Amino acid sequence: MEEELKCPVCGSLFREPIILPCSHNVCLPCARTIAVQTPESEQHLAAGGGGGDHADKLSLHSETDSGYGSYTPSLKSPNGVRVLPLVPAPPGAAAAPRGAGPASSSLTCPQCHRSASLDQRGLRGFQRNRLLEAIVQRYQQGRAAAAAAAKCQLCDRSPPEPAAVLCEQCEVLYCAACQLRCHPARGPFAKHRLAPPPAQPGAPGGGGDGAGKGAGGGRKLPTCAEHDLENYSMYCVSCRSPVCYQCLEEGRHNKHDVKALGAMWKQHKAQLSQALNGVSDKAKEAKEFLVQLKNLLQQIQENGLDYEACLVAQCDALVDALTRQKAKLLTKVTKEREHKLKVVWDQINHCTLKLRQSTGLMEYCLEVIKENDPSGFLQISDALIKRVQVSQEQWVKGALEPKVSAEFDLTLDSEPLLQSIHQLDFIQMKFPVSVPPVPLLQLEKCCTRNNSVTLAWRMPPLSHNPVEGYILELDDGDGGQFREVYVGKETLCTIDGLHFNSTYNARVKAFNSSGVGPYSKTVILQTSDVAWFTFDPSSAHRDIVLSNDNQTATCNSYDDRVVLGTAAFSKGVHYWELHVDRYDNHPDPAFGIARINVVKDMMLGKDDKAWAMYVDNNRSWFMHCNSHTNRTEGGVSKGATVGVLLDLNKHNLTFYINGQQQGPPAFENIEGVFMPALSLNRNVQVTLHTGLEVPQSVKQPKLPNN
Repeated sequence: MEEELKCPVCGSLFREPIILPCSHNVCLPCARTIAVQTPESEQHLAAGGGGGDHADKLSLHSETDSGYGSYTPSLKSPNGVRVLPLVPAPPGAAAAPRGAGPASSSLTCPQCHRSASLDQRGLRGFQRNRLLEAIVQRYQQGRAAAAAAAKCQLCDRSPPEPAAVLCEQCEVLYCAACQLRCHPARGPFAKHRLAPPPAQPGAPGGGGDGAGKGAGGGRKLPTCAEHDLENYSMYCVSCRSPVCYQCLEEGRHNKHDVKALGAMWKQHKAQLSQALNGVSDKAKEAKEFLVQLKNLLQQIQENGLDYEACLVAQCDALVDALTRQKAKLLTKVTKEREHKLKVVWDQINHCTLKLRQSTGLMEYCLEVIKENDPSGFLQISDALIKRVQVSQEQWVKGALEPKVSAEFDLTLDSEPLLQSIHQLDFIQMKFPVSVPPVPLLQLEKCCTRNNSVTLAWRMPPLSHNPVEGYILELDDGDGGQFREVYVGKETLCTIDGLHFNSTYNARVKAFNSSGVGPYSKTVILQTSDVAWFTFDPSSAHRDIVLSNDNQTATCNSYDDRVVLGTAAFSKGVHYWELHVDRYDNHPDPAFGIARINVVKDMMLGKDDKAWAMYVDNNRSWFMHCNSHTNRTEGGVSKGATVGVLLDLNKHNLTFYINGQQQGPPAFENIEGVFMPALSLNRNVQVTLHTGLEVPQSVKQPKLPNN
């Protein structure tokens, strides 16, 4: 932050900073130094005695009148800013009458070189940057306090040792040695309390109360530059300047957009904070980029050593005639490595400089935001917001990308005959566009859920070959052939509708205009042994009411309505249960399976897309295509549990009530894709339980009534 607090002319911390119209700051003494005075202004200053407003009313040459290009700079600030010397007036110039205003008065900004015209007030016409002045003062106090750290008050050494403890009763600072010698923890000192030495006010890590008081209630509120007895209360958006009520009454800002000072203060603070967030994000990316560059250095070193070892091994296998050529080839490898290292170091230095500048600007802006002077803040907020935005824009796309890769694009061909040894050289395998490299599967992001798998991948770092898309392939879960399941630009893909309790192999490859790259490594994914699912609100009839995270279902209608589960089965053995939470007026709920396009506004099983068991309080029936079969005694009531066993290995469907098989296997020779299904009306409420193990043994089934 210290760079933000230095004058661009003298290179020292600002003294009485003023704000130029271009929003840059300069010390008031430095502004007098860089001003070019005419004899008229010198006479005027001499007549005024240097007192009052006349001390700053400098008469300057304009660039057109004074021959700006003929000036020879004689001074140079520590920051490298040119300072124009004081020169006499052009020969033959007539002296202006005493008391008359300067004929041509201007001041050139030392940073952006814009010329600012002065009015009759001279340099006093520029506003003082009180906010910057307060920050500089606090910064100086902090440095002084940090330099004057707490020292032992009883040391004979010169300089004294740093204090280790403070006795709260004696109010004396002791180093460790003096504390043991002069203040032992016994006798009258036994009850004294020793505490760590207090932090210095304003020092880094200290309390900072003094700074806060200086910036807040301890400082006199600024008054209007035109009306000494009036405080700033409004802000003129057109003039970008705080004003008082008397300024408004005089009519200077009649047609200007004038707003409340406090409201504009908050608005500009919010804008600056928002812009700072963007710079902070870029600074974080820059820090991560620096870590990447340092890792790149290590990779270049390691890869360089690897290439050297391979080169030495190849050359040593050849005849002695290769020895001289070997030294030349080693030199080329070394030059390539040094070139890469130099490029990376240059990038590191450049990025570090940009990061330091952004960090300094951020710290300065944060200090500005802490200030409680709205008018002072609004004097510099526009310029600060623009600077922060420009600082954010300097991290353009590509600025945080390495300019070189860690790979050495050098291949040595050791096959030529002995007579070609002296012409042996590196073959640089660099093509304008080549096929993409092998994608890397991100195993930490690959996962399975029920009968769905999710795969994620990325390209290797520092890969410069363009990628137009990816091809994801999956086998059939039984060791069969791979098939394409996804083609596109995304690097994350989820495949639904797979078999439960199955093992799938997946691989991915990239392609571009040059062709298709090699496959990645094969990843093995295991789907769940048992299914976890809920009722599906997206496909349920509109009268169905779901709750309990879509695990409990009821209905708004007295007619039967259908709701499906979120899982689909085509292979394996699956079992789930439905608990009857409410059963009023002897309704006939139906439990079973269905296709996705089952009719939803009538009892389950009345069409050819569903296979169900409907049951009342005394007996049950199986139903498919509105055909009723296998009436079985035994019904349901509140608290009953209905189990559904779907065995797609044997292609049959079996039902249970309270753990006892209800009749024979209900349906056989069923094939395809099925979803859990239920139909009910408003007199029934059921809760779904999934993820259950398949029953290994069942009770004897009840005999159906013929």
